[in-house]
Amino acid sequence: MQFRTFGRTEMQLSVLGFGCGAVGGLMVRGDAADQERTIARAIAAGVNYFDTAVQYGDGESERNLGRVLQKLKPADVVVGTKVRLPPRERGRIDEAVRLSLEGSLARLRLERVDILHLHNPVTEQGGGPALSVRQVLDEVVPAFERLRQQGKIRFLGITALGETAALHQVIDAGVFDSAQVVYNMLNPSAAGELPQNYPAQDYGRLFHHTEAAGVGVVGIRVLAGGALSGSAERHPIAGAAPEPIGSAMRYDADVDRARRLMPLVEEGFAASLTEAATRFALSHPAMGTILVGMATPGQFEDALAAVKKGPLPQASLDRLSELRQAFAGEAR
Repeated sequence: MQFRTFGRTEMQLSVLGFGCGAVGGLMVRGDAADQERTIARAIAAGVNYFDTAVQYGDGESERNLGRVLQKLKPADVVVGTKVRLPPRERGRIDEAVRLSLEGSLARLRLERVDILHLHNPVTEQGGGPALSVRQVLDEVVPAFERLRQQGKIRFLGITALGETAALHQVIDAGVFDSAQVVYNMLNPSAAGELPQNYPAQDYGRLFHHTEAAGVGVVGIRVLAGGALSGSAERHPIAGAAPEPIGSAMRYDADVDRARRLMPLVEEGFAASLTEAATRFALSHPAMGTILVGMATPGQFEDALAAVKKGPLPQASLDRLSELRQAFAGEAR
Protein backbone atom coordinates (compact mmCIF):
# COMPACT_ATOMS: atom_id res chain seq x y z
CA MET A 1 0.00 0.00 0.00
CA GLN A 2 1.30 3.45 -0.91
CA PHE A 3 0.99 6.22 1.67
CA ARG A 4 0.91 9.96 1.05
CA THR A 5 1.44 12.88 3.39
CA PHE A 6 -1.97 14.42 4.05
CA GLY A 7 -1.58 18.17 3.62
CA ARG A 8 -0.01 19.97 6.54
CA THR A 9 -1.30 17.43 9.09
CA GLU A 10 1.83 15.24 8.79
CA MET A 11 -0.45 12.19 8.80
CA GLN A 12 0.49 9.44 6.38
CA LEU A 13 -2.71 8.12 4.84
CA SER A 14 -3.14 5.07 2.65
CA VAL A 15 -3.97 6.10 -0.91
CA LEU A 16 -7.00 3.80 -0.69
CA GLY A 17 -9.40 4.82 2.06
CA PHE A 18 -12.40 2.86 3.30
CA GLY A 19 -15.67 4.56 2.40
CA CYS A 20 -18.46 3.67 4.84
CA GLY A 21 -21.19 5.47 2.92
CA ALA A 22 -24.75 4.59 1.99
CA VAL A 23 -24.17 4.52 -1.79
CA GLY A 24 -22.12 1.30 -1.64
CA GLY A 25 -24.08 0.16 1.36
CA LEU A 26 -21.80 -2.43 3.00
CA MET A 27 -21.47 -0.52 6.28
CA VAL A 28 -25.14 0.51 6.34
CA ARG A 29 -27.11 -2.50 5.11
CA GLY A 30 -24.45 -5.21 4.88
CA ASP A 31 -24.06 -8.42 6.84
CA ALA A 32 -22.18 -7.93 10.13
CA ALA A 33 -19.73 -10.72 9.33
CA ASP A 34 -19.01 -9.22 5.90
CA GLN A 35 -18.41 -5.83 7.51
CA GLU A 36 -15.91 -7.27 9.99
CA ARG A 37 -14.17 -9.45 7.41
CA THR A 38 -13.80 -6.58 4.92
CA ILE A 39 -12.47 -4.10 7.47
CA ALA A 40 -10.00 -6.68 8.79
CA ARG A 41 -8.88 -7.38 5.23
CA ALA A 42 -8.50 -3.66 4.55
CA ILE A 43 -6.40 -3.11 7.66
CA ALA A 44 -4.21 -6.11 6.79
CA ALA A 45 -3.72 -4.62 3.31
CA GLY A 46 -2.54 -1.31 4.80
CA VAL A 47 -5.72 0.80 4.62
CA ASN A 48 -5.66 3.22 7.54
CA TYR A 49 -8.35 5.84 6.75
CA PHE A 50 -12.03 5.13 7.48
CA ASP A 51 -14.63 7.69 6.47
CA THR A 52 -18.20 7.77 7.79
CA ALA A 53 -20.98 10.25 8.61
CA VAL A 54 -24.12 10.61 10.72
CA GLN A 55 -26.22 10.68 7.55
CA TYR A 56 -25.07 7.26 6.36
CA GLY A 57 -28.03 5.15 7.42
CA ASP A 58 -29.04 7.57 10.21
CA GLY A 59 -26.03 6.59 12.29
CA GLU A 60 -25.89 2.91 11.24
CA SER A 61 -22.56 3.33 9.45
CA GLU A 62 -20.98 4.89 12.55
CA ARG A 63 -22.44 2.18 14.81
CA ASN A 64 -21.16 -0.63 12.61
CA LEU A 65 -17.72 0.91 12.15
CA GLY A 66 -17.46 1.50 15.90
CA ARG A 67 -18.47 -2.08 16.67
CA VAL A 68 -15.91 -3.57 14.30
CA LEU A 69 -13.05 -1.28 15.32
CA GLN A 70 -13.69 -1.99 18.99
CA LYS A 71 -13.51 -5.72 18.30
CA LEU A 72 -10.44 -5.59 16.05
CA LYS A 73 -8.61 -2.90 18.04
CA PRO A 74 -6.29 -1.89 15.17
CA ALA A 75 -3.37 0.40 15.89
CA ASP A 76 -3.07 3.78 14.22
CA VAL A 77 -6.24 3.91 12.12
CA VAL A 78 -7.55 7.35 11.18
CA VAL A 79 -11.31 7.92 11.47
CA GLY A 80 -13.23 10.79 9.92
CA THR A 81 -16.90 11.61 10.35
CA LYS A 82 -19.14 14.54 9.44
CA VAL A 83 -21.70 17.00 10.75
CA ARG A 84 -24.57 18.34 8.66
CA LEU A 85 -26.46 21.34 10.00
CA PRO A 86 -30.15 21.51 9.00
CA PRO A 87 -31.73 24.95 8.50
CA ARG A 88 -33.43 24.83 11.92
CA GLU A 89 -30.02 24.70 13.62
CA ARG A 90 -28.55 27.79 11.95
CA GLY A 91 -29.23 29.97 14.98
CA ARG A 92 -27.25 27.69 17.31
CA ILE A 93 -24.43 26.32 15.21
CA ASP A 94 -21.97 25.87 18.08
CA GLU A 95 -24.35 23.71 20.13
CA ALA A 96 -25.57 21.76 17.09
CA VAL A 97 -21.99 20.87 16.06
CA ARG A 98 -21.14 19.79 19.62
CA LEU A 99 -24.24 17.60 20.01
CA SER A 100 -23.74 16.01 16.59
CA LEU A 101 -20.15 15.11 17.38
CA GLU A 102 -21.04 13.74 20.80
CA GLY A 103 -23.58 11.44 19.15
CA SER A 104 -21.00 10.35 16.59
CA LEU A 105 -18.39 9.59 19.25
CA ALA A 106 -20.89 7.48 21.18
CA ARG A 107 -21.81 5.46 18.11
CA LEU A 108 -18.16 5.08 17.08
CA ARG A 109 -17.15 4.15 20.65
CA LEU A 110 -14.32 6.67 20.46
CA GLU A 111 -13.17 9.55 22.64
CA ARG A 112 -12.17 11.59 19.58
CA VAL A 113 -12.18 11.46 15.80
CA ASP A 114 -9.22 12.42 13.68
CA ILE A 115 -11.14 14.57 11.19
CA LEU A 116 -14.55 16.21 11.50
CA HIS A 117 -15.85 17.31 8.11
CA LEU A 118 -18.63 19.84 7.58
CA HIS A 119 -21.16 17.99 5.41
CA ASN A 120 -23.18 20.98 4.14
CA PRO A 121 -22.63 22.55 0.73
CA VAL A 122 -21.04 26.01 0.84
CA THR A 123 -22.31 28.94 -1.22
CA GLU A 124 -21.68 32.66 -1.18
CA GLN A 125 -25.04 33.55 0.37
CA GLY A 126 -26.17 30.26 1.94
CA GLY A 127 -29.81 29.18 2.04
CA GLY A 128 -31.53 25.82 1.86
CA PRO A 129 -29.11 23.02 2.74
CA ALA A 130 -26.10 25.30 2.10
CA LEU A 131 -24.15 27.43 4.53
CA SER A 132 -22.71 30.77 3.50
CA VAL A 133 -18.99 31.46 3.42
CA ARG A 134 -19.40 33.74 6.42
CA GLN A 135 -21.36 31.16 8.42
CA VAL A 136 -18.61 28.63 7.78
CA LEU A 137 -15.70 30.90 8.66
CA ASP A 138 -17.32 32.88 11.49
CA GLU A 139 -19.42 30.19 13.21
CA VAL A 140 -18.55 26.66 12.10
CA VAL A 141 -14.78 27.05 12.32
CA PRO A 142 -14.85 28.46 15.90
CA ALA A 143 -17.19 25.61 16.93
CA PHE A 144 -14.80 23.06 15.42
CA GLU A 145 -11.81 24.75 17.06
CA ARG A 146 -13.44 24.53 20.49
CA LEU A 147 -13.88 20.81 19.99
CA ARG A 148 -10.25 20.51 18.93
CA GLN A 149 -9.17 22.33 22.10
CA GLN A 150 -11.26 19.84 24.11
CA GLY A 151 -9.42 16.95 22.46
CA LYS A 152 -12.50 15.62 20.67
CA ILE A 153 -11.19 16.16 17.14
CA ARG A 154 -7.70 16.48 15.70
CA PHE A 155 -8.33 18.18 12.36
CA LEU A 156 -10.98 20.35 10.69
CA GLY A 157 -12.47 19.42 7.34
CA ILE A 158 -15.07 20.36 4.76
CA THR A 159 -16.91 18.47 2.07
CA ALA A 160 -16.07 20.68 -0.90
CA LEU A 161 -19.54 20.88 -2.44
CA GLY A 162 -21.44 24.00 -3.42
CA GLU A 163 -20.40 27.04 -5.44
CA THR A 164 -16.90 26.96 -6.81
CA ALA A 165 -16.01 30.54 -5.84
CA ALA A 166 -17.28 29.95 -2.29
CA LEU A 167 -15.22 26.78 -1.95
CA HIS A 168 -12.13 28.63 -3.11
CA GLN A 169 -12.71 31.33 -0.48
CA VAL A 170 -13.14 28.84 2.35
CA ILE A 171 -10.08 26.80 1.40
CA ASP A 172 -7.97 29.92 0.79
CA ALA A 173 -8.75 31.05 4.36
CA GLY A 174 -6.32 28.37 5.55
CA VAL A 175 -8.45 27.24 8.49
CA PHE A 176 -9.32 23.73 7.28
CA ASP A 177 -6.93 20.79 7.27
CA SER A 178 -8.93 18.47 4.97
CA ALA A 179 -11.24 18.81 1.99
CA GLN A 180 -13.33 16.09 0.39
CA VAL A 181 -13.15 16.86 -3.33
CA VAL A 182 -15.11 15.46 -6.28
CA TYR A 183 -12.59 14.14 -8.79
CA ASN A 184 -13.31 11.52 -11.42
CA MET A 185 -12.99 10.68 -15.11
CA LEU A 186 -16.22 12.57 -15.89
CA ASN A 187 -15.16 15.71 -14.04
CA PRO A 188 -11.42 16.34 -13.59
CA SER A 189 -11.84 20.11 -13.15
CA ALA A 190 -10.31 20.13 -9.66
CA ALA A 191 -7.02 19.49 -11.45
CA GLY A 192 -7.26 21.27 -14.79
CA GLU A 193 -9.27 23.20 -17.32
CA LEU A 194 -12.40 21.68 -18.84
CA PRO A 195 -13.21 21.93 -22.55
CA GLN A 196 -15.52 24.81 -23.38
CA ASN A 197 -19.22 24.09 -22.70
CA TYR A 198 -18.39 20.86 -20.91
CA PRO A 199 -21.39 19.28 -19.08
CA ALA A 200 -20.15 19.41 -15.49
CA GLN A 201 -19.54 21.84 -12.65
CA ASP A 202 -16.19 23.56 -13.08
CA TYR A 203 -14.34 23.33 -9.76
CA GLY A 204 -11.78 25.80 -11.07
CA ARG A 205 -8.56 23.90 -10.39
CA LEU A 206 -9.46 23.45 -6.75
CA PHE A 207 -6.29 21.42 -6.20
CA HIS A 208 -4.24 24.58 -6.74
CA HIS A 209 -6.03 26.07 -3.75
CA THR A 210 -5.73 23.01 -1.51
CA GLU A 211 -2.02 22.69 -2.27
CA ALA A 212 -1.36 26.39 -1.59
CA ALA A 213 -3.25 26.19 1.73
CA GLY A 214 -1.68 22.90 2.83
CA VAL A 215 -5.08 21.17 2.83
CA GLY A 216 -5.16 17.38 2.51
CA VAL A 217 -7.51 16.00 -0.15
CA VAL A 218 -9.91 13.09 0.24
CA GLY A 219 -11.11 12.05 -3.22
CA ILE A 220 -14.86 11.45 -3.31
CA ARG A 221 -17.21 10.23 -6.05
CA VAL A 222 -14.21 8.67 -7.80
CA LEU A 223 -16.63 6.17 -9.40
CA ALA A 224 -19.33 8.86 -9.84
CA GLY A 225 -21.60 7.01 -7.42
CA GLY A 226 -21.15 3.79 -9.41
CA ALA A 227 -21.83 5.27 -12.85
CA LEU A 228 -18.20 4.77 -13.87
CA SER A 229 -18.77 1.04 -13.82
CA GLY A 230 -20.59 1.68 -17.11
CA SER A 231 -23.61 -0.23 -15.78
CA ALA A 232 -26.86 1.07 -14.32
CA GLU A 233 -27.32 -2.15 -12.35
CA ARG A 234 -27.21 -1.73 -8.55
CA HIS A 235 -26.25 -4.38 -6.02
CA PRO A 236 -29.20 -5.36 -3.75
CA ILE A 237 -27.65 -3.73 -0.66
CA ALA A 238 -26.35 -0.67 -2.50
CA GLY A 239 -28.30 2.54 -2.30
CA ALA A 240 -30.58 3.58 -5.13
CA ALA A 241 -28.86 5.37 -8.00
CA PRO A 242 -27.54 8.51 -6.30
CA GLU A 243 -28.00 12.07 -7.42
CA PRO A 244 -24.84 13.01 -9.34
CA ILE A 245 -22.44 15.50 -7.76
CA GLY A 246 -20.55 17.78 -10.10
CA SER A 247 -21.19 15.74 -13.24
CA ALA A 248 -24.47 15.23 -15.17
CA MET A 249 -27.86 16.23 -13.83
CA ARG A 250 -29.09 12.62 -14.12
CA TYR A 251 -27.38 9.40 -13.10
CA ASP A 252 -28.27 7.66 -16.38
CA ALA A 253 -26.49 10.44 -18.28
CA ASP A 254 -23.35 9.73 -16.26
CA VAL A 255 -23.67 6.01 -17.06
CA ASP A 256 -24.05 6.81 -20.76
CA ARG A 257 -20.92 8.97 -20.80
CA ALA A 258 -19.02 6.37 -18.81
CA ARG A 259 -19.80 3.78 -21.48
CA ARG A 260 -18.31 6.11 -24.07
CA LEU A 261 -15.01 5.83 -22.19
CA MET A 262 -14.87 2.06 -22.89
CA PRO A 263 -12.04 2.48 -25.45
CA LEU A 264 -9.76 2.77 -22.39
CA VAL A 265 -10.56 -0.89 -21.73
CA GLU A 266 -10.82 -2.03 -25.34
CA GLU A 267 -7.41 -0.52 -26.15
CA GLY A 268 -5.76 -2.14 -23.14
CA PHE A 269 -5.22 0.83 -20.85
CA ALA A 270 -7.16 -0.87 -18.02
CA ALA A 271 -8.94 -4.15 -17.38
CA SER A 272 -12.25 -2.43 -16.55
CA LEU A 273 -13.80 1.01 -16.31
CA THR A 274 -13.83 0.81 -12.51
CA GLU A 275 -10.13 0.00 -12.51
CA ALA A 276 -9.47 2.95 -14.82
CA ALA A 277 -11.56 5.27 -12.64
CA THR A 278 -9.84 4.17 -9.44
CA ARG A 279 -6.36 4.56 -10.88
CA PHE A 280 -7.30 7.90 -12.50
CA ALA A 281 -8.20 9.33 -9.10
CA LEU A 282 -4.72 8.47 -7.82
CA SER A 283 -2.99 10.09 -10.77
CA HIS A 284 -2.86 13.62 -9.38
CA PRO A 285 -0.23 14.36 -6.72
CA ALA A 286 -2.64 16.58 -4.75
CA MET A 287 -4.74 13.53 -3.90
CA GLY A 288 -4.16 12.22 -0.40
CA THR A 289 -6.56 9.29 -0.18
CA ILE A 290 -9.52 8.15 -2.28
CA LEU A 291 -12.81 6.68 -1.12
CA VAL A 292 -14.36 3.85 -3.10
CA GLY A 293 -17.81 2.81 -1.91
CA MET A 294 -18.53 -0.91 -1.79
CA ALA A 295 -21.46 -3.28 -1.37
CA THR A 296 -19.46 -6.50 -1.03
CA PRO A 297 -16.06 -7.75 0.15
CA GLY A 298 -15.32 -8.55 -3.50
CA GLN A 299 -15.74 -4.92 -4.49
CA PHE A 300 -13.13 -3.98 -1.90
CA GLU A 301 -10.77 -6.55 -3.44
CA ASP A 302 -11.37 -4.98 -6.86
CA ALA A 303 -10.48 -1.54 -5.54
CA LEU A 304 -7.38 -2.87 -3.81
CA ALA A 305 -6.21 -4.65 -6.96
CA ALA A 306 -6.67 -1.45 -8.99
CA VAL A 307 -4.75 0.65 -6.47
CA LYS A 308 -1.88 -1.85 -6.49
CA LYS A 309 -1.45 -1.21 -10.23
CA GLY A 310 -0.75 2.44 -9.43
CA PRO A 311 -1.83 5.68 -11.13
CA LEU A 312 -2.74 5.64 -14.82
CA PRO A 313 0.26 6.35 -17.06
CA GLN A 314 0.34 9.50 -19.16
CA ALA A 315 -0.70 7.72 -22.36
CA SER A 316 -3.90 6.61 -20.64
CA LEU A 317 -4.59 10.13 -19.38
CA ASP A 318 -4.04 11.54 -22.87
CA ARG A 319 -6.46 9.02 -24.39
CA LEU A 320 -9.04 9.78 -21.73
CA SER A 321 -8.76 13.49 -22.47
CA GLU A 322 -9.38 12.80 -26.16
CA LEU A 323 -12.49 10.75 -25.38
CA ARG A 324 -13.83 13.38 -23.01
CA GLN A 325 -13.61 16.09 -25.68
CA ALA A 326 -16.67 14.51 -27.31
CA PHE A 327 -18.83 15.50 -24.30
CA ALA A 328 -18.27 19.22 -24.85
CA GLY A 329 -21.42 21.06 -25.91
CA GLU A 330 -23.81 18.38 -24.64
CA ALA A 331 -26.58 19.23 -22.22
CA ARG A 332 -25.55 18.58 -18.66
